Amino acid sequence: MKKVGVAILGLGVVGGGTYQILTKHREFYQRTQNVDIVVESVLELNRERALSLGVPEENIASNIAEVVSDPDVNIVVEVIGGVTAAREFVLAALNAGKTVVTSNKELFCKYSHELERAAKRQNAGLYFEASCVGGVPIIRTLLDGVQANEITSMIGIINGTTNYILTKMYEEGSSYEDCLREAQRLGYAEADPSADVEGFDAAYKLSILSSLAFHTKVPFSKIFREGISGISKDDIADGKELGYVLKLLAIGKQSDAGIEVRVHPAFVRKGHPLASVNDSFNAVYLTGDSVGDVMLYGRGAGALPTGSAIVSDIIYAATHSENKYSTFRNTAGADKDVRFVTDFKSAYYMRMTVEDRPGSLAKISAVFGKHGISIVELMQKPAYMEGKVQLAIVTHRTREMSVRAAVARINTFGEVAHVDTVLRVVS
Repeated sequence: MKKVGVAILGLGVVGGGTYQILTKHREFYQRTQNVDIVVESVLELNRERALSLGVPEENIASNIAEVVSDPDVNIVVEVIGGVTAAREFVLAALNAGKTVVTSNKELFCKYSHELERAAKRQNAGLYFEASCVGGVPIIRTLLDGVQANEITSMIGIINGTTNYILTKMYEEGSSYEDCLREAQRLGYAEADPSADVEGFDAAYKLSILSSLAFHTKVPFSKIFREGISGISKDDIADGKELGYVLKLLAIGKQSDAGIEVRVHPAFVRKGHPLASVNDSFNAVYLTGDSVGDVMLYGRGAGALPTGSAIVSDIIYAATHSENKYSTFRNTAGADKDVRFVTDFKSAYYMRMTVEDRPGSLAKISAVFGKHGISIVELMQKPAYMEGKVQLAIVTHRTREMSVRAAVARINTFGEVAHVDTVLRVVS
């Protein structure tokens, strides 16, 4: 039976979960995968934590050089997070000829070209299933499940923190601030939640996933990004009344016009499969030219779900002798011939405060008409201020730049209206 030695860099939540899975299921993997996976080394500054997890003291390394020089270590697992130290450690492992498994989406998004170059030089493996969507096997699906297809569309809820916050806002009618505090109390959100709530985390993941799906480098810099920190409970309530649920979506599309990649909150019609993905769960909805629609659903974070993805990569690396790399030219930036769509098309929801007097709506409608925007639904409610009303408008599909121009123009009508919120709509 083949023996494979593993080193784990970091025994935090995910690293601890990975160690737990590997030690608990060692005999199971021997029986089902015909491979003996042994944790030979861990790099963890908190020795007490390592010992509390059952790591033998002699297996606790003091530095990265000790790990990568160990001839019994075949696979190095990076779960320390961040970029600077992680990049240094992963490159050290790859340059030493060790296969690397990482859960670090920011590192892989920004430096996969550099890491892959080092891996190829040493004929080492580089695996990253756990970098996107936790325990949901989306990367393996793209690489080994739907590769017969040209993927035309990918829409996902790929950040559990924002999905939890938006679910609670919808179910309880609470404010964004109250739901964020609850998410922080439960450990779903960090003390500084900006990476999640401003869409950075989802954009890192979309960069990785869209590069794989569309077989070309899609840099983080090409992704349109908006977060959820400006969402109000009035927006959620309007959406509920109109038959929509609000989600932070990561959207990637490929067409003759080019590649469209964007992360932003969007209303989803209640009948859509993504509308029922709640709390910290994640899902990705793929469309392939042959297979049609495919949806993957599961837990997007956590010690054991993410550890499951890491161990899946370890087993794959241990049982496959040939290393696979990108199907595209993996460089720091996009290929010069690739077009990116910025003036994308969508339906839109707008909430605006309007003077309750004749002519206000006509003036707004005239601006919409000038910019080719037509209305599907219109709902009127009393505003908080006397003499004003609030309009909730849903449009037909139109262009992003047309909506921006219309909103800018309407916001100059100080005595008539002010646009409070603009959100995109997925039917």
